[in-house]
Amino acid sequence: MNASSLLEHERRHLAELLEAVQRCVYFLDAADSSLTWPLEPATLERFKKDKTLFGALAAINERFAKLQDTLGASMRHALVLLGEPADTFLKILAFYEKVGVIGSIDEWQTCRAARNLAAHTYETDYAAIAEHFNTVHLMRSMLYRAAGKFVTYCQTELDIQPGSKDFTPEFTAVIQRAGQDDT
Repeated sequence: MNASSLLEHERRHLAELLEAVQRCVYFLDAADSSLTWPLEPATLERFKKDKTLFGALAAINERFAKLQDTLGASMRHALVLLGEPADTFLKILAFYEKVGVIGSIDEWQTCRAARNLAAHTYETDYAAIAEHFNTVHLMRSMLYRAAGKFVTYCQTELDIQPGSKDFTPEFTAVIQRAGQDDT
């Protein structure tokens, strides 16, 4: 493989990652939209055997984690294409904070902590379960905004678009709503 085809391969890979980010936003939003917020502990306890409810909650956990993981991998890959240092994720976050893709490193790490807690905790206290999901529900807007800014950044700085436009209309609508959450 020559240098130009290697570069083209890496650009295509980022395009596929951008499409995956759009998909993650779409499916997280779909799972999140299936519930009424905020969740109340008494409701969770009353419906503790409801497969649909707890299936939706499991989907939210999985899709929130998948979005953050995919966005993180995409951000790392884009930095490599930009020729910027990407040897630690803290440097990656600092770069994207500086260019305005993420609000702050602390904000990203708070989302990461919530994601990790969900992946490694098997809670049975309905108040704690409600608190976790209400927090994730609020944090998803930050990830949506970062995803939207990142896709735009890649289009502007690298001239790389998502691999297909299959999820672009829905992605754009979700990102626009997330921007309105700030008002």
